[in-house]
Amino acid sequence: MDSGDSQDRHFSRRLKAAVEGLHLPSEEELLRGMAFFRGDLGEDIREYAERLWRRVRKRGDLAFASLAAALEELTVEQSDDGVRSLVKALDGVEEVKGVPIEACRLRCRFYLASSGDSNAAASIAGETASIALRDINKRDDLRMAGRALAWAVMAYSLAHTAKVGNLYASRRSLARMLQGYERDFEGAIKRASKRREPEEEELSVDDLVEVTDNDTLDVADRDGSVIVFTSIGNDATSEGKRVVKEFEAFVRRRLPLPGTPDLAAVRTQMATEFPWAISIADEMLKGLVGRDHVRLRPAILLGIPGCGKTRFARRLVEELRVPYELVSCGGLSDSALGGTARRWSSGEPSLAVMAVRRHECAGPAIILDEIEKVATSRHNGNVHDVLVGLLEKETSTRWFDPYVESNCDLSHLSWLMTANEVDSVPAVLRDRCRILRFPEPGQEHLPFLASRILEKLYLEQGYDPRWATPLEGFEIEALARAWTGGSIRKLERLVETLVESRERHREPQ
Repeated sequence: MDSGDSQDRHFSRRLKAAVEGLHLPSEEELLRGMAFFRGDLGEDIREYAERLWRRVRKRGDLAFASLAAALEELTVEQSDDGVRSLVKALDGVEEVKGVPIEACRLRCRFYLASSGDSNAAASIAGETASIALRDINKRDDLRMAGRALAWAVMAYSLAHTAKVGNLYASRRSLARMLQGYERDFEGAIKRASKRREPEEEELSVDDLVEVTDNDTLDVADRDGSVIVFTSIGNDATSEGKRVVKEFEAFVRRRLPLPGTPDLAAVRTQMATEFPWAISIADEMLKGLVGRDHVRLRPAILLGIPGCGKTRFARRLVEELRVPYELVSCGGLSDSALGGTARRWSSGEPSLAVMAVRRHECAGPAIILDEIEKVATSRHNGNVHDVLVGLLEKETSTRWFDPYVESNCDLSHLSWLMTANEVDSVPAVLRDRCRILRFPEPGQEHLPFLASRILEKLYLEQGYDPRWATPLEGFEIEALARAWTGGSIRKLERLVETLVESRERHREPQ
């Protein structure tokens, strides 16, 4: 029996046991991709802290007092700050038999990396690479190499988004992002491993096509990637040399397209979070059925203020594992969307080019919030005119960016917009978008929305939402008399008022 196959079966059995809550994964198993205890990071932290706390407490050593306190705190509340407190407590403890200090430090770094800490992610990338090298030397197994590279890219992405202050990602989104990177690297490694000397074969017309500067390269290659930037224009000038340096890592480089995930799972999650808008989710997802890569048709979600359309758009692209930019359109100018020539001190690339460069992806999504509020002045151009060009397949395939001063292939981006009304949106833009009327949540959704708002209030106040006292029947009835459906913001204010009233009238303990 092959030892590799035996190890894989052993790993699969322990993975199943971990998800079922029958096995607490070791640090190396986590690095190798095993699921957390019961499939949840918080559950893993709690279970690990409880086991180690019992072990430390039995020793009765005062030197472990701060460590025991930090572990006990994590058994009650599983938070990033709690994990950092444990790391700090570990710094004052020496390695002793029966208390795995170094393993605990590694596990804490893994917890923090899984929550979006870029420094911890970089450390985990190194740990994973060490295991990958061991596997390669021992049995020529390259699988962990893809995971190590995925962690490295994740660390870079987290550090970059932290610098620009644009990090918003749930733990689930981060995990799926990591899985996406790992899948891309595994595919690249497999293709490289199978590559052999090309055999002579008859040329086809496609083989004779030569790509020159400012020509658009063909759409998606078989590996799901495209070249967005073929050249930098006027690269001999001082400004051109500066732009060349900025984009040197991207010119003629194939950038990945976001792969299509399990659409059934995406629909299930959207139905759970937005039960009143499942028809919109179905309409947007059906265009992805049978496609290898995600590209949503341009759409405007039209609905009353506060009905949840912006959050819906954001959560949809997150569940589809597509990197995105969320842009408020209040006062947005054409230069902010279409870019500014490099000769000006304020010169910068177009929003779409910056999104591609920032996420290193040929098909990110851009969400324009409240499109009806963009600046309408035609001084130096108009936002709507720029946007129409980016939505057209013909022009977006050869989009001339004034900063790059060259044609860029921006035809793979997904554009989503929200609007409270579309009368002020030019007809030429409306004609190029699907206008989807976003439903208003009704009174039948009140219990679901109220409980979610209550959890959000407790989180904002720094409490564990599990401590929140569920709304009682008479409180739901009171909310129902004041809110008959519509704006979720209005319901949020009502729930907040109700909670404040509840706290004021709570009897002293």
